Amino acid sequence: MPTAPSKMLSEALQAPAAVARLLASDSHALQALAADLRQHPPAAVLTVARGSSDHAAHYLAYLAMVRLGRLVTSLPMSLVTLYPSKLDCAGLLSIAFSQSGQSPDLVLPTQTFRQRGARTVAIVNDADSPLAQASKWLLPLHAGPERSVAATKSYIAQLVAGAQLVAHWQQDAPLLAALQQLPDTLAQATRCDWRAALALLQGAERLYVISRGLCMAVAMEAALKFKETCGIQAEAFSGAELRHGPMALVQPDFPLLILAPRGPAQAGLLALAQDMRQQGARVLLAAPAGTAGAELPLAAAGHEDLDPIAVVQSFYPMVEALARARGRDPDAPRHLSKVTRTR
Repeated sequence: MPTAPSKMLSEALQAPAAVARLLASDSHALQALAADLRQHPPAAVLTVARGSSDHAAHYLAYLAMVRLGRLVTSLPMSLVTLYPSKLDCAGLLSIAFSQSGQSPDLVLPTQTFRQRGARTVAIVNDADSPLAQASKWLLPLHAGPERSVAATKSYIAQLVAGAQLVAHWQQDAPLLAALQQLPDTLAQATRCDWRAALALLQGAERLYVISRGLCMAVAMEAALKFKETCGIQAEAFSGAELRHGPMALVQPDFPLLILAPRGPAQAGLLALAQDMRQQGARVLLAAPAGTAGAELPLAAAGHEDLDPIAVVQSFYPMVEALARARGRDPDAPRHLSKVTRTR
């Protein structure tokens, strides 16, 4: 385990500055793409991504469905890379998310869709990558180099880029204004004290991460980070889904991390936290300061739809510290590399 600050922690703490760069860049490209989408509404919307990037795509998809009424589907890439599927690309909008832009199973579908007449967008950190070159529209993340295997600032930048695209597409002035406040919100989120989670989770072998709605994308990301940096078998579930099959595994002392930022899902998540405590589960509740029973405080963004971005900013330093406490190097998870090339 390293004694110096990890790259993961350093990069997570760089996220507010990275988001400030992103918000100051490429406004003309965003506005042009949004205008094109309003003038020629897509018949279908696909996201193309894997891993953390797929979680960011999930957030954009939820925003677009809630705010724009557009159904958004996550593409199973093997439909293009392994099977001879002839997907109808008429009126298709394809949005690919990636940090490196190197994986063939992102590049090939993007190339294929563009050749068949789809509008293709790449939200990617490496603006010179094959994915960037394959896409008609490029939205660079401007997160800067990311050396730790575990993505942090690039994931946060992807969330912001997705929210920007939806806000410009919708021409929503309050959301656009709140986006401009995000660097300050994220700086505040880095100072939220989540140390209470360390003692409870240091010896954990399995864990549920629970949320719902717009924050489900962050629950999925948190579960992945618990796996890759801490070696904990963590699974993400909607608060509604937990009450079905997964509830059978919840027994006394089973750890649950419940993410309950503001919004329509919050009341149900707070009620779930109370129910799980009564059943003997070891609940860690992340909610805005002043919420009854909340051990982990959350910063509030300028718009509640952006609160999940502040949640993950507070989560990353905690999970990095947890990895160290468990004797692991958060920068070098076993069997993983920074760039993953799959087909």
